[in-house]
Amino acid sequence: MSIHQDPELKKAVLNLPLKEKDKLLLRLISKDKMLIKQLHFQLLEDESDLEDRIENLRKQLQQLFDIGASHIFNTPNMSNFIGLSKLVKQASGMVNEHEKITKHKLSEVEFRIYILERAILGYPSLFGSSYQSAAHKLQKYLAGRIKHAVSKYEKIHEDHQFDYRDHFQEILDTANNTAIKDYIKVLNVNTNL
Repeated sequence: MSIHQDPELKKAVLNLPLKEKDKLLLRLISKDKMLIKQLHFQLLEDESDLEDRIENLRKQLQQLFDIGASHIFNTPNMSNFIGLSKLVKQASGMVNEHEKITKHKLSEVEFRIYILERAILGYPSLFGSSYQSAAHKLQKYLAGRIKHAVSKYEKIHEDHQFDYRDHFQEILDTANNTAIKDYIKVLNVNTNL
């Protein structure tokens, strides 16, 4: 139940003494780890901290894919399909958290393009036609990531779009020359930037 659905409770909470409201607020905030991270960023950090966060995530993603390269190979077999899928999901989760905390759209686009680059350009053999369900799951998931990245790209300023356009278009063209294209078509994604 939402507090807005119970006007009496809402009024009673708003009428609590300030000290009790503060204790209640801190208790509620402590139950939500993401809210704590968001508040820390909003209240205690500045532009230089944002740049540090962006650089740290850039390094973490690079390290994640570099480590993945020692376990995931460019040969179409089940363990590689599953491994790359897990790797992309983990990297996407890191970017999702970064975006939820910072709300910084430009770095989000940069990182989403980077993930697609490392997956699609780094493992071209995993995106050929295959009868394995793990291959189809990976290809379908990456098509969804492409759709998400394109929608984020379209929302940034055109000057920033220009900075990413050629490289992102190369990745999209590569994807359109693989089995991912069928999933991209189903999702109705415009891949012509």
